[in-house]
Amino acid sequence: MNCTRDYCVKDINLAPSGEKKIDWVSRFMPVLQAIRKDFEEKKPFEGVRIATTLHLEMKTAFLLLTLKAAGAEVSAAASNPLSTQDDVVAALAKAGVKVYAIRGEDREQYYEFMHKALDIKPNIIIDDGADMVSTVLKERTELIDELWGASEETTTGVIRLRAMEKDGVLRFPIIAVNDSYTKYLFDNRYGTGQSTWDGILRTTNLLIAGKNVVVVGYGWCGKGIAMRARGLGATVIVVEVDPIRALEARMDGFLVMDMMEAAKVGDIFVTSTGDINCIRKEHFEVMKDGVIMANAGHFDVEISKPDLEELAVDISEPRPNITEYKLADGRRLYLLAEGRLVNLAAADGHPAEIMDMSFALQAKAAEYILNNHEKLEPKVYVLPREIDEMVARIKLASMGIKTEELTEEQRRYLESWEHGT
Repeated sequence: MNCTRDYCVKDINLAPSGEKKIDWVSRFMPVLQAIRKDFEEKKPFEGVRIATTLHLEMKTAFLLLTLKAAGAEVSAAASNPLSTQDDVVAALAKAGVKVYAIRGEDREQYYEFMHKALDIKPNIIIDDGADMVSTVLKERTELIDELWGASEETTTGVIRLRAMEKDGVLRFPIIAVNDSYTKYLFDNRYGTGQSTWDGILRTTNLLIAGKNVVVVGYGWCGKGIAMRARGLGATVIVVEVDPIRALEARMDGFLVMDMMEAAKVGDIFVTSTGDINCIRKEHFEVMKDGVIMANAGHFDVEISKPDLEELAVDISEPRPNITEYKLADGRRLYLLAEGRLVNLAAADGHPAEIMDMSFALQAKAAEYILNNHEKLEPKVYVLPREIDEMVARIKLASMGIKTEELTEEQRRYLESWEHGT
């Protein structure tokens, strides 16, 4: 481990490998490239301090370097102990980002590094899961006076932050980047859908076709996971608590069951709910031998590891990122990536073209906080639609796609009420 006042990384000599990764993904992130070019010219964050807790991999690195190119002092800690790429972190340290993260860090290190990232006394926070915001509100309240606001990347984080707002404990404004159209319609659906199966396939090297895949949760992430599972030839079963989403899943052509029923027939289980203990003891007790379980939700609580450990008579690791729980009756249940985000812990996360839009929104959210914090209340906000549309337009242009324009006649018609039957 190499540690100085400005960074703590596994091995600073890994930087050249990380630099190559960052250069590679940057070529497929045209929206963030456009924003970076503008930021480099205008330097809007000159003298501004931005602390981040994110998945520290190559796409994230390009966002952090974009903020640095805009003049900001940037610090970073990991939002997940198993998603950190040590060579990318080394490259960030070499580039002057104050970064503190090591793949596989324990809980104590996780929070120690987060506090180090907060020591820059940030004006803006970029969070993933709301752990940094929560830490400031509970343990680092001395930072609040200089903190203008924060942005949040994930569904899970936004749920936590809205709960904070409801309880009256928020002390600064939050931008729910996750709730922007060009984030959740694409990142949550197409990004999670592809990267989750990337992680499962890399880890197991097993066939998906012909298997019963149980998708627990049918929000935008669950929709993407289910869609891709069907494309891989699986029979897809959806488990939902929301009757409207359950009905939507059935109308989309998927089977819908409760968890106990699905537990008896599933071959592969993927959770994406943002809630705790969605698969637990009574479900493990009726599962088939050889079942594979993976989590695509933010925290490692959706599949009950304590229940698995209680039921197991032997625990082993037959392959990297696979934990085998052998039960008393001889059945073996397999948990991928310790129940953490399988797409980041066992693969490289969302594709660059997807994170291009999400991180473009994060960059613009930081700029929005910079320009508007004095008039924002301590509430959860969504970015203005024009920022969403700007991201979509740049993305379409990069794909060589032109959209239709309204004629003046059409515009007048849409703005009028006189025309009827």
